[in-house]
Amino acid sequence: MENSAWKAMWKEIRHDKLAMGGLILFALIVGAAYILPLFIDQEAMMLGNWAYRNVGPGPSALFGHDPLGRDMLPHLIISARNSFNIAFIVTGAGVTIGMLFGLFAGFYGGHIDNALMRVLDFFTMIPPVMIIIVFVATVPNYGVVAFSLILVLVFSWQGTARLIRSMTLRQSHLEYVAASKTLGTRNTTIIFREVLPNLVSIATANLTIAMAGNVGIETGLTMLGLGLPHGTPSLGRLIFYGITPQAMRGRWWQWIPAALLVIIMMLCINFVGQALNRAADAKKRLT
Repeated sequence: MENSAWKAMWKEIRHDKLAMGGLILFALIVGAAYILPLFIDQEAMMLGNWAYRNVGPGPSALFGHDPLGRDMLPHLIISARNSFNIAFIVTGAGVTIGMLFGLFAGFYGGHIDNALMRVLDFFTMIPPVMIIIVFVATVPNYGVVAFSLILVLVFSWQGTARLIRSMTLRQSHLEYVAASKTLGTRNTTIIFREVLPNLVSIATANLTIAMAGNVGIETGLTMLGLGLPHGTPSLGRLIFYGITPQAMRGRWWQWIPAALLVIIMMLCINFVGQALNRAADAKKRLT
């Protein structure tokens, strides 16, 4: 991949205090979400204690207790890790599929482009919420990976595919591509060694946008009962505790920390994404 693209993106982030602060804070949150669970007994944390049912923050639990009397802090940490697992899987797989789809459709054009776009139109027309409902209702005991894969199918790759296709169409008509074809360079070599590096900054900016969106999608679906199954800690399930007026006013510790964590994560990703978008726009102006 082209070093100048990475240097331009890093320079933009380094000179943007909000983006740099957001990147550091996001890295700290991710690090805590994956390191702290190593010190948590997940079987013990799932055991309730009715003596502490809905008890607020105190010496026994800094973040209070849930409706079953369980400590909220380990649940918040494990929930954050599960949400990150889903966001990373969905974003990584979705961006990879979307980029491959867009690269081949935009580069080859013609009948190949038309066929691939019809496949894309088909997946775009599928009602995602309906697919999620069918999946949740028919698949027993699904976990983080299975739920992530269904999100990849219905949510994550279509927008990336259209964006990369449009950018590849422009690149495929430039002189360097024609020169490579004249020299007899293989199409796959041109796509991955010459076209793809020119799309690095755009793809990276799109990845951050997709990451923020996937965090919100997982949280929202789980809050509505269409996400991770009961018994699997999730930020959406913690936020769901505040759905009643009584809990919203009187048991704030059960849902506000999770809601604040989601907001902070999305803001951090958004600040970094804005800096990457500026770097991508600058690169587009130079090409």
